[in-house]
Amino acid sequence: MTVEEFKKKFGIIGRTKEINDLVDISMQVAKSEISVLLYGESGVGKEIFARAIHGYSNRKDQPLVSVNCGAIPEGLLESELFGHKKGSFTGAIESRKGYFEIADGGTLFLDEIGELPLNTQVKLLRAIETKEFMKVGDETVTKVDVRIIAATNKDLQGEVDARRFREDLYFRLKAVSLSIPPLRRRKADIEELTSYFMRNYTETNNIPLPGISEEALDILKSYHWPGNIRELKNTIETAIALNRNGYLDAAAFNPLLINAGADLRSRHLPVSVNKTPEEVDRELLYRALFEIKKDLVELKDLIYQRQEDVIQHDNVQQVKVISLAEAERETIKAALEYSRGNKREAAEILKISERTLYRKIRDYNLED
Repeated sequence: MTVEEFKKKFGIIGRTKEINDLVDISMQVAKSEISVLLYGESGVGKEIFARAIHGYSNRKDQPLVSVNCGAIPEGLLESELFGHKKGSFTGAIESRKGYFEIADGGTLFLDEIGELPLNTQVKLLRAIETKEFMKVGDETVTKVDVRIIAATNKDLQGEVDARRFREDLYFRLKAVSLSIPPLRRRKADIEELTSYFMRNYTETNNIPLPGISEEALDILKSYHWPGNIRELKNTIETAIALNRNGYLDAAAFNPLLINAGADLRSRHLPVSVNKTPEEVDRELLYRALFEIKKDLVELKDLIYQRQEDVIQHDNVQQVKVISLAEAERETIKAALEYSRGNKREAAEILKISERTLYRKIRDYNLED
């Protein structure tokens, strides 16, 4: 199989040297049993490479089990990974297999591996090295044959130095390390990715495929894409959903993107440049949400109204400023609405772990 055939088979989009080199290495390591550690920011496509490596491996006919380590509450991690026996703890009304046992014979993809607490890392390392473990509440050993692919957006060497990640587990996982570049470093692939997402969205929703102008493509290529490929996909889909004339021009993307260029910002996006990346990401989120219902003038008024509610009372101007907790609650609520309830996507937008997101949803009473 050639590199191009591999990319087509597993849905890897891109022609840059970085992507072709990653595909070439993936094809080489796929046939082995060696552990693979995937590095990359949120949204770069780590899971796609994990699925491709499994799909090209000798285990391709066996299960690939994906586990988001950051989404499982700490108290349930051991049970989720290794299973438990009936009655082993309150609520264990029946015996249950863990992800290791479910993946027996296949591949276990451990996403957000950097989120694992230290005590779970010890048990994970033993399971990987000995290929055996004990379920919670069990006294017998369960043997499995599982290949490990892990992924993280953290600097694990830095986590090791800070004593937040075990060095022995780190070296066990990094037999082969693949670093997937962010979209801002592979802008030559943006046009092909845009075309792919446009075709996929219109075919899935049975709607006509719109055209797209060169100016619109230039805007997409000049944007820094903090959310990487996932953000590009969402932006394309939103632009098509809001489009009415069957053609995507610059106006289709201006309201959805921030800081696409200094000139564009000064003309269309009245955004302060003295902002942290987190503040920029959150403003992008709000703009994408409100654009569905409001035009740009109404949007600006709403944003300022949310930040500062000016009340005239006895000829004295009183300023009501929302608390940090209120701002955080509204930001989380907006992220959940933007992701249509997809908590994993919402957590990535907010740049927090799913475990933290679940806790804040409970704290702020945002359950469905």
